[in-house]
Amino acid sequence: MRFADHDPLNRTRFPIDEWALVETEFNESDMGRTETLFAVGNGYLGLRGNVEEGRDGHMHGTFVNGFHETWPIRHAEEAFGFARVGQTIVNAPDAKVIRLYVDDEPLVLTVAEILSYERRLDFRLGALSRSIVWRTPSGKRVLITSRRMVSFTDRHLAVLDYEVEMLDADAAVTISSQILNRQDGRDEYRSGVLEPVGAFDPRKAEMFNERVLQPRVKRAENGRYVLGYQTTNSGMTIAVNAEHQIATENQFSESSSIGDDLAKHTYRVQAKRGRPIRVTKTVSYHTARTVPTRELVDRADRTLDRAAEQGVAGLFAQQRSWLDDFWARSDVEIAGQAAIQQATRWNLFQLAQATARTDGDGVAAKGVSGSGYGGHYFWDSEVYVLPFLSYTAPIVARNVIRFRQRMLPAARARALELNQLGALFPWRTINGQESSAYYAAGTAQYHIDADIAYALCQYVTATGDQDFLGRGAIDILVETARMWEDLGFWRSNADDVFHIHGVTGPDEYTTVVNDNLYTNVMARANLASAASAVDNLQVLDPVAYHRLVERLGVTPAEVAGWRRAAAHMHIPFDEQLGIHPQDSAFLQKELWDLENTPEDRRPLLLHYHPLVIYRFQVLKQADVVLALYLQGDRFSTEAKRANFEYYDPLTTGDSTLSAVVQSIIAAEVGYHELAMRYFRAALFVDLADLHHNASDGVHVASTGGVWSALVSGFGGFRDHNGVFSFDPRLPDGWQRLTFRITLRGTRLRVTLEADSISFSVEDGVEARVRVRGAEVLVTTGTDVSVPLEGQGPRLYGAPTMRDVTGSRRADGTLLTASIPTLSLDVDEADSAIQID
Repeated sequence: MRFADHDPLNRTRFPIDEWALVETEFNESDMGRTETLFAVGNGYLGLRGNVEEGRDGHMHGTFVNGFHETWPIRHAEEAFGFARVGQTIVNAPDAKVIRLYVDDEPLVLTVAEILSYERRLDFRLGALSRSIVWRTPSGKRVLITSRRMVSFTDRHLAVLDYEVEMLDADAAVTISSQILNRQDGRDEYRSGVLEPVGAFDPRKAEMFNERVLQPRVKRAENGRYVLGYQTTNSGMTIAVNAEHQIATENQFSESSSIGDDLAKHTYRVQAKRGRPIRVTKTVSYHTARTVPTRELVDRADRTLDRAAEQGVAGLFAQQRSWLDDFWARSDVEIAGQAAIQQATRWNLFQLAQATARTDGDGVAAKGVSGSGYGGHYFWDSEVYVLPFLSYTAPIVARNVIRFRQRMLPAARARALELNQLGALFPWRTINGQESSAYYAAGTAQYHIDADIAYALCQYVTATGDQDFLGRGAIDILVETARMWEDLGFWRSNADDVFHIHGVTGPDEYTTVVNDNLYTNVMARANLASAASAVDNLQVLDPVAYHRLVERLGVTPAEVAGWRRAAAHMHIPFDEQLGIHPQDSAFLQKELWDLENTPEDRRPLLLHYHPLVIYRFQVLKQADVVLALYLQGDRFSTEAKRANFEYYDPLTTGDSTLSAVVQSIIAAEVGYHELAMRYFRAALFVDLADLHHNASDGVHVASTGGVWSALVSGFGGFRDHNGVFSFDPRLPDGWQRLTFRITLRGTRLRVTLEADSISFSVEDGVEARVRVRGAEVLVTTGTDVSVPLEGQGPRLYGAPTMRDVTGSRRADGTLLTASIPTLSLDVDEADSAIQID
């Protein structure tokens, strides 16, 4: 696990500002990372943090959620049911480019003499600004300031300002504003996703070798430019419209040119010292699956017309207003921890940028900040992002779940192809079809069905939106329950037991196994939730129930079958070790020696054949431990601690999905210092590039997990069985933790201090919660403070490897091997448990 025990950022270059990410030095060596860190987006449209001048960069990325190209997957050896069509996000035409020439000398940051530099991503303004002073080769000083934002209030709109001022001499200034389609086959232009040549890495997007965007429309008139395209294979369409305005007291002329892949508006200015030149560029992107490009052009024109009526100042004011509301609902305050506060708000701001205007689309693993994972949607959305949305932005959460609901026809077809009833959602997808070419660590992760069902139920619990189920979302629960009952089977020895075989859990270093603990636990919840939802619908909304029966043919006998399967689900448990095996054969495997695995051989998936990894007890990410969190009411505190102590030393953390979960459970079972280490590992995973792939885009699931680690880990919030409860544990050295959470329409402000937890209603009427078993009613105008007594035993250090008898042969006999266990000593003075 890559830890960040101390502040991992260079604070000379990245000074602490609790409401912004600030950079004071330009450094070309890590442009990929900073392009990600300073990206702006709204969930639909994303602009990477490339320099405006458009030459230097790791990836000149502009991404639109769901805008993708398809390509045939060619398997070396074919088999029935393999994914056939790949899907990859397309790098859209780039409207960020604004090139500057002073006395015909171009500004190229990598070689220019820069006298001062500051770049700022402001979390309250929702804008990226930059200010530099450039000394030209002839010695003239030039002040360049720029600002860009992608609108949260108009999902199709971006605004860019670019201002140039000669500080001590006159000069001939040329500003060339462009829309650039980087098409394949030329040095500078690529319309696919540019991937640096290097070693195999499945986390990166595929690179196109042929032209992707076929020209359909081009137009230039009155300072407004349009380029429209259609993708070669998927048939999707896109229109990019840009409009320009200039404000200056200098004399200037302007000209335009347009081609299939380059639209250019050029200003030539006789710049006088102290007289600034400001060029404002408003840009609109529209995409569609079937709409002709010319219709998209009309839509984009209307977007720009509306922006012109509102004015640039009005657009930025709307952006600030939207973010004021976002922070009122979502902010997490950590008193006295400025560096952690800044990093926390950066992570929360990324959640806004990845989700705010998805408006019926999914949330990709990288949002719209980069091309990593090909722009695909995974289970990340449901397990890591939806909790944040359900409790801070329920409308957005509803839209994301509706996106899955619209996928049901394709999921039913995929289940049929795999010989199953019901629906099987694709492991990775953009258009609803399965796009995972490696089935063992992809398609076999059937748990995605249960993850989606879990997110739906959590949303309904959080909001009380039962009507959503009645309007069709219940179909998700029905079809996933059908899949589980059909996939599993009954085995009778003395008792009837329901088993699920041949699946892969969240840990992708252990694949195609029988009775994966996480899968079985989540499938059990899925089956039980579906049965309860159908029964409740029959009572609460008989009309909707009858429509469901007519639509899907649900019968009482079928519902009873789901409930019986849930009640008899096999939950693996090893009496000898007192833990839940990750699967039926996991404990029979040899242990991987992680302690002596060189750091340059990590992550394991990039340096070892899958068959090598699959033979060992070694985890890519939390698996059983994730089940302990999501279904925590089904495990005792003792079971949680025993399982955590066993699996933690076996977990590599090669996935960024792991640290947040380990932090939450470590906090719950008493490993408070370790909980903080895991939290910091997640908090800085992109900011400090701890996994060395931040250049591919933000790890959006990890940003959602950061919120969960704060609210559910340190805040101790849980929402099992419709009961909202708190069992908090404030980290050592923290003065106070404050967060907001919306429960069935009432927004609570929760304040945690060392000896108390307090609640107040910020919006709404009342909320009922429990604090360590005691019921608390919070009403408008009344602050409620609950005193906290001890937090249970505090465990120091971390679980370690010990030589004890524990692993099993296939015949059931025991082996002596190094397995995780603890040597515990109790200090009678303070009863704190110490670890050798």
